[in-house]
Amino acid sequence: MEIVLVLCITAVAVWLFVTERFRVDLVALMLMGALIVAGLVLQFAGWGQTGRWITPDEGVSGFSNPAVLTVAAMFVLSAGLQKTGAVGFVARWLEGLARHPVWLVLVTVVLAGVLSAFINNTAVVAVFLPMVLAACARGGMPPSRVLIPLSYAAQMGGVCTLVGTSTNLLVHALSERAGVGSFDLFEFTPLGVVLLAVGSVYLVVASRWWLPHRGTVQRVENYQLGPYLAELRVRPDSRLVGRVLGETPLGRGDTVAVLEVLRAGRRLFVPLQESVRAGDVLLVRADPRALMEIRTAWGLDLLPGFAATDASLEGENLKLVEVIIPAGSAWEGRTLGSLNFQHRYGATVLAVRAGNRTLQQRLSQVELEVGDALLVLGPAEALDRLRADPNVLMLQPVDEPILRRHKVPLAVGVVAGVMLLTGLNVLPVMVSAIVGCIALVMCRCLTLDEAYAAVDWRVVFLLAGTWPLGLALQKTGAAAGMAEAVLFLTGDTNPWLALAVLYAVTAFLTEFLSNNATAVMLTPVALSMADSLGADPKPFLMAVCFAASTSFATPVGYQTNAMVYHPGGYRYMDFVRVGLPLNLLFWVISVALIPRFWPF
Repeated sequence: MEIVLVLCITAVAVWLFVTERFRVDLVALMLMGALIVAGLVLQFAGWGQTGRWITPDEGVSGFSNPAVLTVAAMFVLSAGLQKTGAVGFVARWLEGLARHPVWLVLVTVVLAGVLSAFINNTAVVAVFLPMVLAACARGGMPPSRVLIPLSYAAQMGGVCTLVGTSTNLLVHALSERAGVGSFDLFEFTPLGVVLLAVGSVYLVVASRWWLPHRGTVQRVENYQLGPYLAELRVRPDSRLVGRVLGETPLGRGDTVAVLEVLRAGRRLFVPLQESVRAGDVLLVRADPRALMEIRTAWGLDLLPGFAATDASLEGENLKLVEVIIPAGSAWEGRTLGSLNFQHRYGATVLAVRAGNRTLQQRLSQVELEVGDALLVLGPAEALDRLRADPNVLMLQPVDEPILRRHKVPLAVGVVAGVMLLTGLNVLPVMVSAIVGCIALVMCRCLTLDEAYAAVDWRVVFLLAGTWPLGLALQKTGAAAGMAEAVLFLTGDTNPWLALAVLYAVTAFLTEFLSNNATAVMLTPVALSMADSLGADPKPFLMAVCFAASTSFATPVGYQTNAMVYHPGGYRYMDFVRVGLPLNLLFWVISVALIPRFWPF
């Protein structure tokens, strides 16, 4: 009964993860709650055998788990390097390679891969994105040739060390709890470096031959805004003359919006409090049908020859910028209307790219998701406020907020000290990471508020919520049953074949589920397979780590893929065409080399 129940709960959780009906962190908490309640029901009804289900204490044990606490601490360490400008300093090396496409791709891949081995890979991609886009614009190179390599390199670098990805830390904790040993900081490095080297060569070739040459520096063209922008001159007999724009449908509507008023050579941005004068030229965003209606209704003349370009929107103090919704943003699931975006920042969103859609109308009703891109028009001071908000990532290199550059040596020294203490086994990774976080705050590389804000609490709750699933699969015997089913198909005398199947299943599931949820589900299966084969569990655990942390075949399989999706102008099949062969290549290399580094 316990096995049937835990498999049913697991199946429902997988379905919720795949369909994305709810956010993944909420699904994880629902999973945790279901496991705890099911255990209490079994105990109250007297069903099942004693000790074959998790206790309430075990159900919430993820919140005190060393792996979860270490992941939270690594977010803070990564923020310390960001806030001092240490990561940005490395990324600026790319600017000198703007006119050398092959070197730009290669150096981007190597730098991102190396940095991601020690700090959070989404932080690496967030810092590199504006730098890479600036380098591409300077060299006239389509960003689509560089951004997928950037995302993939961040994933490849993450599997090179224990702290490079939360998946490694989770499997490490599950292995320790099962009593089969733990991982050293650099235990992943031999195979990780091989995969990073092979992957780097592959991505340089793919950038030249298989990635699309797509994208343009004209953001108005990228967002297909041309048909939705027009200039209208106010006639002397217009009903608008003498009226305040904010009190008319043109100032309040979501279908029609006046972006600027051109008056006597000056541009008045979002002029909602301005009284309209005869001869004013209104820069309007509206669909063609609505445009014809307001011309007739309000007495406006369409100015011929208007060309919708970036330059036609920008002025002396007005700039167009793109921002994306990064992983961990509090804006996920919110609408622009609920955020009161224009009032809060003093800037206007002109268009949104969400999934495969580009939206120019009814933007206040668009529900934002991670990876969505917004085209924003506003004055410099408004864009400075927007850039300072951690809930968005600005893709244009506008004036940066003041960084604590004089603290770079301290921040680098603290992070290096954390790695040294862990690598020499002086302190456990959790302890050294927490001490490093305290040191960053004490040295004023970060404020305490910045440290709290740096933690992606959604990831923390995702890890803590899925943790009891691994315990339940072990205690009920479900993991052993799943392992026996796999061995029935592969035979119980061939650990190589079992390893290949485990890696393939993990790689497939991680394209559609959270990489952490996949690791929690399959680590108990890996341990049971090793036990049934009479083999060392280490190679099977390594297969789960490497397969779960390298998701290349879909734009939704890993957060860094979603972050580069819109800025690179990609389509879904671009990831399949480049990522699927890379997944297969990693599968072959890993299955061949894992037993060499970690014998059965």
